[in-house]
Amino acid sequence: MRDFSQDHRWLSINTATIRKSRGEDLPLPRIIEACAERGIRAISPWRDQVHAAGITNIAKTVREHGLKLSGYCRGGMFPAADAQGLRAALDDNRRAVDEAAQLGAACLVLVVGGLPGALQGQPAHKDIALARNQVRDGIGELLDYARTAKMPLAIEPLHPMYAADRACINTMEQALDVCDELDPYQSGSLGVAVDVYHVWWDPKLEQQIARAGRNRLLAFHVCDWLTPTTDLLNDRGMMGDGVIDIPRIRGWVEAQGFAGYSEVEIFSTGNWWKRPHGEVLDTCIARHKTLV
Repeated sequence: MRDFSQDHRWLSINTATIRKSRGEDLPLPRIIEACAERGIRAISPWRDQVHAAGITNIAKTVREHGLKLSGYCRGGMFPAADAQGLRAALDDNRRAVDEAAQLGAACLVLVVGGLPGALQGQPAHKDIALARNQVRDGIGELLDYARTAKMPLAIEPLHPMYAADRACINTMEQALDVCDELDPYQSGSLGVAVDVYHVWWDPKLEQQIARAGRNRLLAFHVCDWLTPTTDLLNDRGMMGDGVIDIPRIRGWVEAQGFAGYSEVEIFSTGNWWKRPHGEVLDTCIARHKTLV
């Protein structure tokens, strides 16, 4: 396993980690500058932040600072209540692929979606099997387009607490079943994003990471699971503040040949978002060296 203790060359910052600073929105160009100032070599920006700043501007700023993109957040949200909604989701995902390619991202992360309307509090139905079928079919259609853009798609299994509204793929096993069906030859065009927050609890995790192998391990995200967790969306802890054995999981991932970035992704309305962004980044660097 790689030694992270001497430097932070393999640290990436998901821009959600500092998108708020002392409760105020931090523009993406300022996030990029703050990362570059600290020798952080990679980021993973969110689409809404890119759109707000302008993708041409962000692509230029990333290049000027010599940064890489460990991923692009995000595509997905495939299920819909009707054919028009399914088509709109596919069109938006194609735009996400184009944006990821323009920015030079390593992959487009897919948060696949759940029951249509559930995120807005008005689910159109209760048929989660139908939603999962729509996810599979949507990824299948998108995959053909993504291949032409040479943009790998990374399915991110989310914790089961998000099954209704954000992602009905909740385990590595489910994600890899979709990969096997749509890309049986493991071409590298379709794989998974392993986010320890979502999968640390899975008794099959080591087995499924081995099943994924190098060609399907496209991204590795780190944070921590706090006890108690008081907000199901915005209470992701800083590494070392919770119960996840991050080095063990990283060891399983790297045993398969993964040699990419460890991407810190923290949503924290109750703690880290209340602090200055520089303090948060400095803590990410320190914890990456000691606890990742």
